Amino acid sequence: MKTVTGRVRIDGEDDLQSLLDSLRRVGTDHDVLVQAFDARYIAGPTHLESALAHAKRSMERGENVADDLAVEVLCYAAGRRQIDRAMELGLGTGEQSVIVLIDGERETAAAAAVAELVSAGSVEPSAEHLSDFFGITRAEREATTGTLTDLVLERVALLDVEK
Repeated sequence: MKTVTGRVRIDGEDDLQSLLDSLRRVGTDHDVLVQAFDARYIAGPTHLESALAHAKRSMERGENVADDLAVEVLCYAAGRRQIDRAMELGLGTGEQSVIVLIDGERETAAAAAVAELVSAGSVEPSAEHLSDFFGITRAEREATTGTLTDLVLERVALLDVEK
């Protein structure tokens, strides 16, 4: 798995669709999985690695909620079975930070192609967005020695239990 991080400016729905189409084309051209996320909701590469591993396992076992691996990864990353709720982790309009997950044998070449679609830049998750989206309360954070990332990873893993 590789990730590409950066920033994008999406001026409207047509721009959004154009970017998503370009990412889909990269995936098709390189025969790899490509899934883009709003970086504020991603607790780092470990979050995506966990979501990818869980999604692949659910597809292999026939326990998937989505027909497409990219959408299944999105559901696991969101810790939600409902695809429409998981889509909240995707891209929207406006200026935003992005993290794109790429997985497959030709991921290095695909990552280079994806890097041409986003402006370079580091991204940081938002503790506020992560806490709100995953329902992590201040009391829960104070009751554990784990990090916010640990609590998000727990939500990802718990999706298997909820199935």
